[in-house]
Amino acid sequence: MLTRWGRRPARSADGRGRLPAARPGLLPATRPARLLAAIGLVLALAVAAAPPTATVAAAREGGIECPIGQNDCDVWDDDPGTPGNPGGGNPGDGDGSSGGSGTCQWNGKVLPCYDDQLGWFNNGDGCYYKLAKPQPEGTPEGKQWYVATCNGGDLGSVDTVLLDAPPPGYGTPPDPEELARRALASISLLPPRAAIAPRKDVGPGLVGLPVWMWASPGEDYFGPLRASASDRGLTVSITAKVDNIVWDMGNGDKVTCYGPGTPYDPRGPKAGGPSPDCGYHDGYAKADKYETFATTHWTVDWTATNGVSGEIPQTRTSGIIQVQIDELQVVTR
Repeated sequence: MLTRWGRRPARSADGRGRLPAARPGLLPATRPARLLAAIGLVLALAVAAAPPTATVAAAREGGIECPIGQNDCDVWDDDPGTPGNPGGGNPGDGDGSSGGSGTCQWNGKVLPCYDDQLGWFNNGDGCYYKLAKPQPEGTPEGKQWYVATCNGGDLGSVDTVLLDAPPPGYGTPPDPEELARRALASISLLPPRAAIAPRKDVGPGLVGLPVWMWASPGEDYFGPLRASASDRGLTVSITAKVDNIVWDMGNGDKVTCYGPGTPYDPRGPKAGGPSPDCGYHDGYAKADKYETFATTHWTVDWTATNGVSGEIPQTRTSGIIQVQIDELQVVTR
């Protein structure tokens, strides 16, 4: 029982009193419950403090870089042929990809503003407060006893205090955007598994010929994805979907597409021509080696049960794909 734990000296500067001599059953919280809360808090802080994933280089030439903090990384497979040369190469599915708040804190650590076991957090003194139930007999009128767990929720700093009014932060409703971000953290917005034809590791393309770009379709890559999170009677629902995918062609040009695009098929009816929905139609103007990549732009719309709504923009970026462009040779007789 809490009344058996060591306590801090009574405070007087802020008007706090001390609980009268405890009786069995007065405060129902138990040591196991507190220990479970401590374990949960330590795990939460450990996850929050974990360093971002380091950049990973590909194991083969022309491979893929995984930007820091992104959550998926694969090395592409074989690539299809080259536009303008429909007889070359084999159809395939080449791709490359890379993975892509709170208002309460104490001693530089962000903490949840509410904890089921500890109650509400007061930024002013670093203590969680939970109303003692039942209130002891003889509690002065207009005052209430609270269980205070201080030092940012340290279970070794549990005390019971008598207050004239709830402490700052007590009973504060959750921030709906914070709940939206919690829901967002429960799903994975994967970076695009991007592919391009031509590509350096398959064979060079030629100046002025069309380039095809595409990415793997599916909900994880383009949405829509849905999730929700609830806290203290408030529920926030989110819907995440890609608005567009922007291709950086490696020469200062960018191409915006509004879908995953069409994979290039060297034996298909459109082989050698421009992509029907996502391509660099005029091709590259000069011979060189180019590094290309694609970025999906997501919008996460959220709505709370209290009528508040908003949106959270997100981006995910693919790995780098190298494109080799050669001069078009003209033979005269």
